[in-house]
This record gives sequence, structure tokens and C-alpha cells, in this order.
Amino acid sequence: MQTPTDPGSTSPVHASVQLAAELRLPTNWLDYAILAIYFVVVLGIGFAARRSVKTSLDFFLSGRSLPAWVTGLAFVAANLGATEILGMAANSAQYGVYTVHWYWIGAIPAMVFLGLVMMPFYYGSKVRSVPEFLLLRFDRSAHLLSSVLFAFAAVLIAGVNLYALAIVVEALLGWPEWVSIVVAGAFVLGYITLGGLSSAIYNEVLQFFVILAALIPLTVLGLKKVGGWDGLTDSLTASHGGNFTTAWGGTGIGSDNPLGANWLTIVLGLGFVLSFGYWTTNFAEVQRALSAKNLSAAQRTPLIAAFPKIFIVFLVMIPGLVAAVLVPKIGMPGSDLQYNDAIPYLMEDLLPNGVLGIAVTGLLAAFMAGMAANISSFNTVFTNDIWAKYVKRDEEDAYYVRFGRLITAIGVLASIGTAFLASSFSNIMSYLQTLFSFFNVPMFVVFIVGMFWRRASMKSGFWGLLAGTTAAMVNYFVLYKQGVIDIPSDQGANFVSAIAGFVAGAVVMVAVSLFTAPKPEAELRGLVYGTSSPGMEEPAGEGDDAWYRKPALLGWGAVVLAAVCYIPFSF
Repeated sequence: MQTPTDPGSTSPVHASVQLAAELRLPTNWLDYAILAIYFVVVLGIGFAARRSVKTSLDFFLSGRSLPAWVTGLAFVAANLGATEILGMAANSAQYGVYTVHWYWIGAIPAMVFLGLVMMPFYYGSKVRSVPEFLLLRFDRSAHLLSSVLFAFAAVLIAGVNLYALAIVVEALLGWPEWVSIVVAGAFVLGYITLGGLSSAIYNEVLQFFVILAALIPLTVLGLKKVGGWDGLTDSLTASHGGNFTTAWGGTGIGSDNPLGANWLTIVLGLGFVLSFGYWTTNFAEVQRALSAKNLSAAQRTPLIAAFPKIFIVFLVMIPGLVAAVLVPKIGMPGSDLQYNDAIPYLMEDLLPNGVLGIAVTGLLAAFMAGMAANISSFNTVFTNDIWAKYVKRDEEDAYYVRFGRLITAIGVLASIGTAFLASSFSNIMSYLQTLFSFFNVPMFVVFIVGMFWRRASMKSGFWGLLAGTTAAMVNYFVLYKQGVIDIPSDQGANFVSAIAGFVAGAVVMVAVSLFTAPKPEAELRGLVYGTSSPGMEEPAGEGDDAWYRKPALLGWGAVVLAAVCYIPFSF
């Protein structure tokens, strides 16, 4: 989950992702050669994937043909954007080991819930998108509102990734911001237009390994420089206090900590509302699972992704902690470095040429993965849920493939525009997370109530979604920003906004359901918990019945492993 952070300043409210100008990297021809090879391979994958695109299902959902290991790696790579990498490292430099919450509580339980509980409904109903599920469960008004909100949010979030990429490339390589935005946008447009979702997914698998190749050397060399884990924790305890290296220290209700959150808001706001809202209804993620070859593979997609997600936190947290040791005043008044500079600083300080090229390529790959995930989900929702449902119905299939390619180009151009819009915000990390609390949480409450309460009426979906979005916006922009309620940080405000949106959406759905007609029982098969449809009874594919591929084993194994990882950081 690209999670709520506000790194990059001396206070938790006025953070920026702007990097220090002196972080210009000493790149040479070898580094640029590695970068050029990567871009050639990216477009090569697009051309190769083009041959498999014959129908709209191929273009938008890879023909539902991909194996679980491919969709699983794409699932985690689509989430592993560079805003997450820079933001979580910055978060660690500012707040310490608290960062683990965004992974072990803020991701794993929701990913497991998606795989075990929600994917049978998504995949079994054969929907092409998350909003289309709302059309089946509720009505056209809920479907259209969710489609418009999602398409709007996807373009805004893609623009955030583009703008953050431009800032990093300008600081590290000296390219002007507009050049970085246009070049990255052009490459994403190229490979998605050519090969559709298959091209995006196979590139995300490549990007996953490139990102690891960038982060692992940085983590290992950083630990070595500060005397290993013991040397790191001893230095941080001496300079920042004992709570800096624990997950739960100082999070008691009424306790004061720089995060501005206690254990209750962490568990409910982050661990339940924000996390489940993001992972279970964000089509940029769910789309990867819907492209799997069968129901078993679709269920295993987020479960396979959960295991690397558990450990990726170390590759973003440790560099941030190392930077806090090497630059004790990072982010403080008088320091030339902000919290966002943690990873770029270590790249400049620790990596030799060649490895430096891999690291820069890894950052660019991460940004492009985040943007591509949002653009590929945008073109699917806009084409299938808006254009084909309300504008141009019943056209031949080839028409929708052509339109999908056209709207991809329009989406990329719009993202370039919203990238410049993002530049007007002093804290684009907070801006990004505010979008999640506005758009994902209300959709989640509509899903969860509709999926577990048969009485939820057709009209309740629209009004619940509208009420949840409005409540989250009012809490953030009116109550928090205007100082009506006192919340110490943007993180805490995001948690509270998410809870407000969830509660408002649920209350309105119940109230509306009591006064309007429910959907007929016969139309709820495969859409409400406790019912099934023919698609949900699909037999396991060859080899899928092996014990180590059982979704329940994978899911509960990930939850237990995440809980075990907490133990060393809890005392």
C-alpha cells in the first residue's frame, strides 16, 4: 500500500518530496548504458505482447490467461512505486521502526482478505472491473459514480507518480522536470498501447526484480557502514530514544509520539479502514488478479504477493534508519538534507558506478510501475464501465480495443497535466494519501456492506459512496485543515478521515436500505457472502490442488509470518 507519509520537512505537516540540489549523482556512460538497455527491454516487451492482443479481453485483462506467479509479482510491483520507496525510507528516517505498521498491519491482513474472501466474488462473477461488480450488486447510479470517481483518481495518482519521478530525476541526473515527465509518460504510453495489460504486467515483473537489484545493495552497504544492525540500533537509541527502534513504544492512548497516532488509530484507521479500502477495492491492484488464468490463480495472486510484501519493508526502512545515523540532523532546521533525501543520499554516498546505474534504473522502474498500474486500470474502467455502458453500446469488439488504445493516450496526456497540478502541492505524499482516503475507503464500505448484508438495497450503494466520500473530504479539508479538531500530523488526519468516511458510508447505507427496496434474492447469487454462482464453483486447474498452493494455507501463513516479524520490534 502506498501509505500515508509526510516525509521531507522539519514538521509532520509541511513535508515535501523536493530533493536537495547537491544530491546530483556522479553518473557515467556505464550507468546511462544500463538505463538505455532497460528502456529498450521495456518497449521490446510491449512489442512482444502486442501479438497476443486479439480481443478486448486480451487488451484489458490479458485474456484471463496469466499464471499466478506472474500476476502475484505484478500485484506487488504495481504497488511498489517510487513514491512508496522514497516515502517509506523518509518515514523511517523521521519516525523510525513505526514504518513496519504500514506493511504488517496496513497491508498483509487486507491482501489475505482479498484473496480468500473477495476474489471468488470478483472472479466468479466474471466482471472486468471493480465498478462493474457494483453494477451487479447495486444499480447503474452506484456503478456510474464509482466509475467516474475511480477514473478521476487513477489519473490524479498517475500524475503524482510522474511528478515525483521528475523531481528525483532532476535532482539526481539534472534532467529538467518537463523532460522527465514527457519521456516517462511516452514510454508508459508506448508499451501499454502496444500490448495492453499483458505488456504492463510483464513489465511489472521485470520492474520488481530491477527494484530489488537497486534496494538490496543499498541496504547491505548501508548496514555495513553503520556497524550492522546492532550498531544501527545502538546509535539510534542514543540519538532518538528507545521508542525509535520499536514498533509500539509510545503508542498508548494519550501518549505523545511524533507519528500523531496511538495503537487504536493504527489498528482501526490504518490496519482496517485505509488498508482494506486500498487493497480490496483499488482496481489498479485487483486488475492483476482478474487477469489470472483461473479462480485458484486469481485467489493466489494477492497471497503470493503478500510474502515479498512482508520483507520489502526492510529494504525501505533500513536505508531510512541508516540515513538518520549518518546525517543526524536530516530534516531538521539548518540541515541541507530533507527526509526525502534518505535514499538518494545513500545512493550518492555508497554506490559505485554500474551499481549506481542499476539503482537509478530501479527508481525509474518503480515510478513507471506505479504509473502504468493506474493507466492500465483507467483505460479499462473508462472503456468498459463508462464508454461501453453509457455512450457507445453494442459496438464490435475491435472498436473497443481501438478505443482502449485511444483512451490510454488520453489518460497519459491527462496524467502529464495532473503531474503539473501535483507540483502546486507542498506535500505530494500527503496529497497522494488523501486521494486514497477519499476514493478507496468509501468504495470499500459499499463493498463490505453489500457483500455481507443481503438487505442492502439497490439505492444504498450510490448514497453510501457519496456520503463516505463527502465525510472524508469534510473531515480533512474543513475539520482538520481549518483547525476545528487538533490532529498532530497528516498521518493521523488520514486515519481519522478514513474512519469518518467508513462510518458515514455505513450509516447512510443502513438508513437508505431501511426505506428502499432490496435487490431480488435471485439476483444476488455470487454477489453476497453465503451465496454462490457457477463461476465460483470452477474446478481447480491442473496442479492447483497441491497442498502448497492451497489459498487458505498461503493466506494464514502470511498472516502468521507477519505477526512473528513483529516480535523482535515489540520489546
